[in-house]
Amino acid sequence: MTCPQSRPQADEDIGEIGALNEETSMKLENKVAIVTGAASGLGLATCHALAAAGAKVVGFDLDGDKLKEALGRDIASIAVDVADEASVADAVREVVARHGGVHIAVNCAGILGPCKTIFKGQLFPGELWNRVLAVNLTGTFNVVRHAALAMTRNEPEDTGERGVIINTASGAAKGGQMGQAAYSASKAGVIGMTVPVARDLAEHGIRVLAIAPGLFESGMSAGMPQKVSDGLIEKMLFPRRMGRASEFAQLVLDLIGNAYMNATTVDIDCGTR
Repeated sequence: MTCPQSRPQADEDIGEIGALNEETSMKLENKVAIVTGAASGLGLATCHALAAAGAKVVGFDLDGDKLKEALGRDIASIAVDVADEASVADAVREVVARHGGVHIAVNCAGILGPCKTIFKGQLFPGELWNRVLAVNLTGTFNVVRHAALAMTRNEPEDTGERGVIINTASGAAKGGQMGQAAYSASKAGVIGMTVPVARDLAEHGIRVLAIAPGLFESGMSAGMPQKVSDGLIEKMLFPRRMGRASEFAQLVLDLIGNAYMNATTVDIDCGTR
């Protein structure tokens, strides 16, 4: 038995697809993008990718000095504590005042806060739990809310689109390691709010997505015991290595550019199971 052969795609079909993509994808040229966690890792790579694509990028991070050093003179920066709603509100207002609006928001700010539930007879500290959720989950929602409000005031694209919000979840949301109770819970919350927030903002022409990275080269993975990272890499498919920040950033660009991607979480983990 032979497999049925698909019809060769005609040149005119390919041309129609290209034209459709031109009509439906958000153009990044001169769009205003804010990126949290911009001083390092995934956030820093995303800032550079968006800027290279023509967007006006403003990086947010708690460490203002490190942020300026990382981004240099070509990308604007504001010191922001995402866990502090007033700090986020002030920063978004500053971006709007400076650039006239916000079209893209990418949330990469996050902390790990590793600790076992019980360790040497001691409980997981409540203040650590609260801080991890404050940054990773509440901080993400703070930026979502204030960025979305700014986006509702944008003139819509021809397609009706006013903005795109991309939040960073984690593979740990479904398969966390020892000591990741708070981190995994916070990232599961990011996944959990993706669909309802996308439903809430659909009437405004705003798309909401999440990316769930697996093991990436970042400050978080740098502190991981070698045997743990080696064990995770061993479970990957091809290519069997940590992800690169540039690969995360490329996915951000792909999701922004595809207008039919909405209300979903995209795994980027090289098949880790």
